[in-house]
Amino acid sequence: MLLITGASGGLGGLIAERLAGRDDVLTGTRATLPGARHTDFDDPASLPEAFVGVDTLLLVSAGYGEDDTVVARHEAAISAAEKAGVRHVVYTSLAAPGDHLPYALAHRWTERRLRASTLNWTVLRNGLYAELLAHLAAPGVDGRITAPLGTGRLAAVARGDLADIAARVALDPVAHAGRTYDLVGEHALGGAELAAATSTAYEPGTLAGARAALAASGAEPFQVPMLVGTYSAIAHGFLGATDTGELRRLLGRAPKPAIEVYAAAVREQA
Repeated sequence: MLLITGASGGLGGLIAERLAGRDDVLTGTRATLPGARHTDFDDPASLPEAFVGVDTLLLVSAGYGEDDTVVARHEAAISAAEKAGVRHVVYTSLAAPGDHLPYALAHRWTERRLRASTLNWTVLRNGLYAELLAHLAAPGVDGRITAPLGTGRLAAVARGDLADIAARVALDPVAHAGRTYDLVGEHALGGAELAAATSTAYEPGTLAGARAALAASGAEPFQVPMLVGTYSAIAHGFLGATDTGELRRLLGRAPKPAIEVYAAAVREQA
């Protein structure tokens, strides 16, 4: 039996959609929803019962929070999986170039914890979503993209492609035991490409300007340095390394063009 955590939305929700209707797949959510198991990582006492009868746990990163909060959530999930007799954990982590990002630590801690556990494991190191670029670098009402990306580039990947891979791997975890996959896009995108795809102009601002705008936007305090750090890592050339074939091989097809996914997401939020 496979259990997908975080199945009420985001990446977990997309994975659950792909595996809906299967008798060998369960979904887990923090909220109490019909047909879903209650998997609240902030309530470790709820987890042992949720993991009963589960052979494979698809642990979708619970990354919304400070490092200590995220680490505690993942520790609770892994410890409960060990006690419940789960055999294999598939974890959605962060791609290797993301080591320069402020939110990398909790991912690397979780990978280390899995390697030291009694569980079989597979790590899917996901690149940043093309859809995220639609928020980080959306055109303004004045027809300009002012995100501080400098001359940097991002090897973004479609979130749906990552969901397809996670679903495939989780259904056949033995074939991927002990493997770590870095899943980034095949083509890195810069500000000029984003502007061309949206018929706008690219006039990058500064990190200080972005920090001030984020602080005034109502973002959570921990989100401001995370997002500014993401801008900085892109601008300074740390996230442009492209995939060498792993993404395409695990998909079994060509990845969705990240620039098209970005442009579609921009249109949806306009």
